[in-house]
Amino acid sequence: MDLLRDLLDKQVVDRNGVKIGKVDGIMAQLRPDRPPRIVAIELGSITLARRLGSRPGRWMVWLAAKLGGERHAEPHRIPWKKVRDIGVDIEVDIDVHRTAIFDWQDWLRDHVIGRIPGA
Repeated sequence: MDLLRDLLDKQVVDRNGVKIGKVDGIMAQLRPDRPPRIVAIELGSITLARRLGSRPGRWMVWLAAKLGGERHAEPHRIPWKKVRDIGVDIEVDIDVHRTAIFDWQDWLRDHVIGRIPGA
């Protein structure tokens, strides 16, 4: 499997078929005298900003912590053991509504979009 081609930027869906986002990063465990082992996939703006460099990554961590608290200062990680299938989409065995992944979208819906007349 070519990890960069087969995982990065692919759509992730939860066990209910809800689109969560796209894979922005891959976490690997380095082991002496053995090949690296994939431990998690990462989603979210922090990981995406880190792909652009350390300065954008630090800025995004600061912004996420300032706006959402320390809980949002870390990227969203899905353990590799939760990945069920890799096809057109990456299917994971989690319920997105029990995570913090949609916190920003929920806040925008409740505080901004919901106040627009006719929305």
